[in-house]
Amino acid sequence: MKILGIETSCDETAAAVVEDGSKILSNVVVSQIDIFAEYGGVIPEVAARSHLEVMMPVINKALKDASCNWDDIDAIAVTHAPGLLGSLLIGTLTARTLAVLHDKPLYAVHHLKSHVYANWINTSSNGKEITACPSDTLRAALANSSCSAGHIAISFPLLALVVSGGHTQILYMREHDSFEIIGTTHDDAVGECFDKVAKILGLPYPGGPSIAKEAEKGDENKYKLPHPKLEGLDFSFSGLKTAVLRAVQKELGLPISHPSHDLKNHLTGEMRADFAASFQKTAIDILNEKLEMATRLHPDVKSIVFAGGVSANKKLREKAASKFSRDYPVFFPEPKLSGDNGAMVGAAAFYEIQAGVKPTDPYSLNIYPRVSIEV
Repeated sequence: MKILGIETSCDETAAAVVEDGSKILSNVVVSQIDIFAEYGGVIPEVAARSHLEVMMPVINKALKDASCNWDDIDAIAVTHAPGLLGSLLIGTLTARTLAVLHDKPLYAVHHLKSHVYANWINTSSNGKEITACPSDTLRAALANSSCSAGHIAISFPLLALVVSGGHTQILYMREHDSFEIIGTTHDDAVGECFDKVAKILGLPYPGGPSIAKEAEKGDENKYKLPHPKLEGLDFSFSGLKTAVLRAVQKELGLPISHPSHDLKNHLTGEMRADFAASFQKTAIDILNEKLEMATRLHPDVKSIVFAGGVSANKKLREKAASKFSRDYPVFFPEPKLSGDNGAMVGAAAFYEIQAGVKPTDPYSLNIYPRVSIEV
């Protein structure tokens, strides 16, 4: 089954052809990062116009790269929720039109579901096909185990930690296409916190990669930053952002009234690296602590998967593997599949079809900028 996946939830225009939910035949992504780097964040109206300009060229290239024509495509899948209203509108209107023109079944996919299913996309390791990309530490351990001879299976039930610019959630999956939110953020998502801290430190947008790069030069134990006092599995990151702001002001001997946008002009290179490393360590520790609590509350769990743009963070992968891989197989998507892409949309749609989900009517498909994955 070949599925054309279309993704336009934020600032990437993406399309891919995926076979049987796991094999990528093509994967085309046009990013708008260069446009928004100057502003330090996404401007929704500009993002929608940019999607409109490249949507059809991206889809045509995805078909060409996959050596497919429309007769080869069995279904179309598109992100319809959540995301920026204008961006979602461009992708869904395109998918609806193509579904009618080419008489293809249309599947509307939740964005977070797509991120989770990026873990089921096959990648190659030492000539073997695997159903996900585990951390390097775990992969090395599996190389000498019996399960490395064939497919490395992601077993249910499992916990999925979704970490991105817009979401931070722990999901419990009893089976395919079954999602229960057991932990979520009360305010900022962890990726959003990375962006805001990067802005304070004078690092470029997007904040995740720039902080990770800067942190390599810093001392992660230099500044002690607080962990939020939240009971249960929920997160809060707005306090951590403010704690970094106050710590920078204190280190520079400046009053709390000093504007945050000017702090970067007073930081030394060493200070900037140490703050980046200390913040990154604290954010990752918070994520892993909550995930560890989730494993205690759900002793039946057999696998752990990470998803979303922040899951590409190298330090997160290392620390999660060290913390959990003795007791669970720990899976990460390929770094290039951690961010928004069309392949993950096609993969998610395939498993929806396997679970018995019916196609949606292209004439009535709607978009939902904010909607839970449980709906």
